[in-house]
Amino acid sequence: MRRVRFHAYGGPEVLRTEEAEAPEPGPGELLVRTEAIGVSLPSVRRTRGDGRGGGVPLPAVLGGEVAGEVIGLGPDVAGFAAGDRVTALSFTGSYAEIATVPAALAARIPDGASSVDAVALVRGGQVALAALATAAPTGTESVLVTGAASATGHLAVQLARLRGVPRVVAAAGSAAKAEFLYGLGADEVVTYEDASWGEPADIVLDGVGGDLLPRAVAALAPGGRLVFFNSGGGTVPAFDLLAGSKTITGLTMARFAATRPELYARHGAELWDHFFAGRLRAAVHAEIPLSQAARAHEIIEARSNLGKVVLRP
Repeated sequence: MRRVRFHAYGGPEVLRTEEAEAPEPGPGELLVRTEAIGVSLPSVRRTRGDGRGGGVPLPAVLGGEVAGEVIGLGPDVAGFAAGDRVTALSFTGSYAEIATVPAALAARIPDGASSVDAVALVRGGQVALAALATAAPTGTESVLVTGAASATGHLAVQLARLRGVPRVVAAAGSAAKAEFLYGLGADEVVTYEDASWGEPADIVLDGVGGDLLPRAVAALAPGGRLVFFNSGGGTVPAFDLLAGSKTITGLTMARFAATRPELYARHGAELWDHFFAGRLRAAVHAEIPLSQAARAHEIIEARSNLGKVVLRP
């Protein structure tokens, strides 16, 4: 099989396509012939070993979302069979034609949906719904989404609208993304360079972090709350929270899924229900051959994507 691996930290240029033996599924794992592989900002950061998501032992194969056909089962796996079409999260080894994934993090792809649909919808949509569930907006509160054109952000904009949020503000890195974001239902679009992000929002869903985090906190109305779900780090003076009675809550999907499994399952069903009804668009910016993974990373690093970037083996 082919896989993409990196032997040194660096930019997209460190990714190398290699031939390798297919892995064997371990206890609780599925063996999946991949048909679509998601590319995410955390994975891109890991190739740089920048401390925000790096430090993986070298050489390494990146992890992330995969979708495809189950071709093997490890010990202690129940509820799946060879031939099932699934989408799943693999912590390592997803940039490959065959990958092992934890069965606990796998879900069947409904009939009528493609593997690309699943990769574009499920993981980002689960993060967006978990962030909304954590923030728990009332029917009168406004929501601002940073990284609004990203794989997760563009779903969060739509899901906030579907959840009845009366004012949805989309924050992005470029005004060139405004048409895309208005088309998803955003009421307002702001860029990170704008002097003002308009009227403060009651809730911020922050998918960027880093140097943008203080601006995101400043964009909160008094008593507002920010849900932080990115790998970009960032710091905020505690006084800024105290002075505005503001709160920041961190969100990791591993903990959310483990501690709220019933809600996680309901969210999965909700995503597909909206998708098949035509209410939710899982935008795919580009489908790129696995052998050209470096090009996919260049798109993510340039922050030029509108929706999900997908690798095709």
